[in-house]
Amino acid sequence: MTSARGCEPYDATMADRTAGKAIILVVDRDPHVRELEAHFLEKAGFTVVFAQDGIYALEHARRVVPDIVVTEILVPGLDGLALCRQLKGDPRTRAISVLVFSILSAAHRANEAGADAYLRKPLADRALVDTVQRLLAERKGAPT
Repeated sequence: MTSARGCEPYDATMADRTAGKAIILVVDRDPHVRELEAHFLEKAGFTVVFAQDGIYALEHARRVVPDIVVTEILVPGLDGLALCRQLKGDPRTRAISVLVFSILSAAHRANEAGADAYLRKPLADRALVDTVQRLLAERKGAPT
């Protein structure tokens, strides 16, 4: 199930977690890109929730604690790099993997902000799904 700011937010339930479904929070201002990301990620078996801006994404991440946040850099309110720094600086959200996804050539800046991965737009379904799966595998292998 998906949701964007301005709609009733979908709160990932314990059923999603106990069913082993990873929860992916996608932060993107473009509704067409969100639809594509949802299609690819849901087809791969993930629960996908959305935010159109960084402020809502930060609030939602603190409440739901998704497994991964996929954020573009150019989102309103709190840009994707600032969102990444906020998530990585908060003990409640530090363990969330962050994938920065942007049209900008900004891999170095994403790395400095604490991102776990960086992908350059345009959207490539296999690269997105493969990167999300790799980040989840790394989380499972990380000490808790």
